[in-house]
Amino acid sequence: MSDLSAPVLTLDGPSATGKGTVAAQVAKDCGWHLLDSGALYRAFAYIADQKGVAVHDDAAIRLLGNELDLKCSLGPGGAAVILWGDVTLSDQIRTESVAQRASYYAERPSVREALLQQQRSNRRLPGLVADGRDMGTRVFPDAKVKIFLTAAPEVRARRRYNQLNEKGINASLVAVEEAMRARDQRDEQREIAPMKAAADAVVIDTTQLGILEVVTKVKALLLCP
Repeated sequence: MSDLSAPVLTLDGPSATGKGTVAAQVAKDCGWHLLDSGALYRAFAYIADQKGVAVHDDAAIRLLGNELDLKCSLGPGGAAVILWGDVTLSDQIRTESVAQRASYYAERPSVREALLQQQRSNRRLPGLVADGRDMGTRVFPDAKVKIFLTAAPEVRARRRYNQLNEKGINASLVAVEEAMRARDQRDEQREIAPMKAAADAVVIDTTQLGILEVVTKVKALLLCP
């Protein structure tokens, strides 16, 4: 059950701008709840696959969205985990196959509508840090503080490339940047909830900033010590 009196900080922006890491650290430092909307979409894709829901079956998607009770929480390693009843979804939703399905689901209006209330239900006292692409524009338009993180595409591509290498995943830097630009275009041009900075958002360019520098800036805006 959401609490509309709970303040919300939204962190939006494209991938590899650092928003996931920043959101988790700010939530931890300020003692607030965390919503990783990307993890929520991956959890939905995973559960839909487990239940045999077809990606084109909008009626089944809406039914599943109404039935699910998903909560996001900070895991012991500092990353977001999704609580599905008594089941904790962590590594299960971090695979490449789940990520690909989640990316497809995220473009479908029926899925975005089904998960809208799931995301809002994470709003609880003492506050919520919400990480995504449309948190400040659609999910929490009344957020106390809205931030949009950005960075140069080539820098974001290098960050993602390094992340993949650290995981032992072979990748081409050129291919990573091309895929990232294509994802940005899809996110910015989709009909429902396109990725963009809210009119009242503070835009922070993380191209030349480290994570701790961004965390410090965000906490200052939030007035969190």
